[in-house]
Amino acid sequence: MIPPPARGDGENRASQSDAPLLPPSARSRAALGLTAAAALGAFKLQVCTSCKAVQYPAREACHVCLSIKLDWRPADGLGELIAETKIRHSHDPFFRERLPWRIGMVRLDAGPTAIAHLHGECGPAPTRVRLQTRLDKSGQGVLVAFPIDKAADMSDDQQLREMTSNPRSRKILVTDGDTASGEAIVHALVAAGAATVWVGHAQPVQKSARLEALRLIPQVILVALDATESDSVKVLAGEIATRTDILINNSEVHRALAPDSGIDFDLARTEIDVNYLGLMRLAREFGPGMRAHAGDGTAYILAWVNLLSVFALGNLPTRGTFSAAMAAASSLSQYLRAEMRPAGVRVINVFPGPIDDDWNQSLPAPKLVPAALAEAVVAALSDGVEDVYPGDVAQEWLARWEESRKVLEKELGIESESRGARDEDAQ
Repeated sequence: MIPPPARGDGENRASQSDAPLLPPSARSRAALGLTAAAALGAFKLQVCTSCKAVQYPAREACHVCLSIKLDWRPADGLGELIAETKIRHSHDPFFRERLPWRIGMVRLDAGPTAIAHLHGECGPAPTRVRLQTRLDKSGQGVLVAFPIDKAADMSDDQQLREMTSNPRSRKILVTDGDTASGEAIVHALVAAGAATVWVGHAQPVQKSARLEALRLIPQVILVALDATESDSVKVLAGEIATRTDILINNSEVHRALAPDSGIDFDLARTEIDVNYLGLMRLAREFGPGMRAHAGDGTAYILAWVNLLSVFALGNLPTRGTFSAAMAAASSLSQYLRAEMRPAGVRVINVFPGPIDDDWNQSLPAPKLVPAALAEAVVAALSDGVEDVYPGDVAQEWLARWEESRKVLEKELGIESESRGARDEDAQ
């Protein structure tokens, strides 16, 4: 477990902070399908494979034919708000502190009628709305109704803002600013209105033109941070962990391998040390402070973002040890998510395909440009999702992985062999 914050430290507000209130999180196993869709930013409903009846709420058997064969399928969420009310009394501590709370009854075009939270931009009933799934502060899926004729930002709604980690006015740590992706993420956060962006760097600043350029941005503060050094992480966490609203862990290292080159143990150790153990060091030192900070009455959800790789889903032989390190980091991030959930801190995993940066020069197009990756990170924070697969390559891998993990494994092996044969012919 992540250890509790130390007591008696005059500079550590963690010891005086109360645990945050969270909305009720109990769900049936069937209802977790709604949460799984919300984690990906999708809206899905159960559909009976026998009689095609659409189900809501989630259930174990079809309400029409009693078949137990129910699939979660995408839906457009369009419907009509037919009634609304404001809850002015509640026995639940979370809602009791936030009353009155506006909710409404929406008749979906797909058939069912659902109770949903109402965004403040929704007009009075009757009116057309679009239902979407969102993760609440406990990390469980809920339904939110949005107007269909105007853009509606969750963070602009006093009632719903606690479901988002919008970067606006936040204090954010980016663990490595001396990369193409780190630089793009910093610029995107500043453009989104971040108040302060601490930018980590492991090497002396004077050696990096990229860091010197970031230093000129008023909101940016350069800080020493080496994810491979426990003391470096600990020192910085002692200074800013209890003030950090969002942590973006983008520290990574990887190299290309020939399909038949075998394992380079020195490279593998480096990739594990940065991509996996680096996350562990950050979790150990920043986790307690951020969990405590979540109880300080902040209006938005605190967030932890891990920049991983779609190679964590299936091992790409030319990136074999990197894929393995990212698979380990992905698993560790799930553990971190479970640790952070009781404090209402959201852990977001980003699984891009190859990024157009120094690490992936040998890989052919298409590659994700760093600016698109940065936009995906900001969107994930604003939309309150948990898992993001930015770019066409990542989306394709995800679809193949969901269809059959074993088939994806075989395809990647064959593709790697073919690429190796082409390289030999070229020589």
